[in-house]
Amino acid sequence: MTLSKPSATSCPQPKMYLVAIAWLYVVLLMALAEALSSQGTVLGAVFTLLLYGVLPLSVVLYIMGAPARGRARRAAEAAALTAKAAVVATAAPSAAPDGSGMAPGDAVASEGKEA
Repeated sequence: MTLSKPSATSCPQPKMYLVAIAWLYVVLLMALAEALSSQGTVLGAVFTLLLYGVLPLSVVLYIMGAPARGRARRAAEAAALTAKAAVVATAAPSAAPDGSGMAPGDAVASEGKEA
């Protein structure tokens, strides 16, 4: 059995998602215990779920996903650059001496003729 190298689009750290799912499970059980407790409230359970689960995990997963987003952005920029280079390479050469593609104009601005 040979292991293939993960591609750039594959998940960079699947163990981190496992940790995140396990943490959400623990927080969900904490919120459930808060809601069903005789001294707890449903509002307390909602705050437990949000402040112990959703908010910290969203921050951690956003930070952990930064390298993957950077790689994707650089790959998109490289693809756009190669596409632009291909278009420039296949474009017809310009007739203008400066290569601008604009029609050549007068070198000196014309003035109105006086009679």
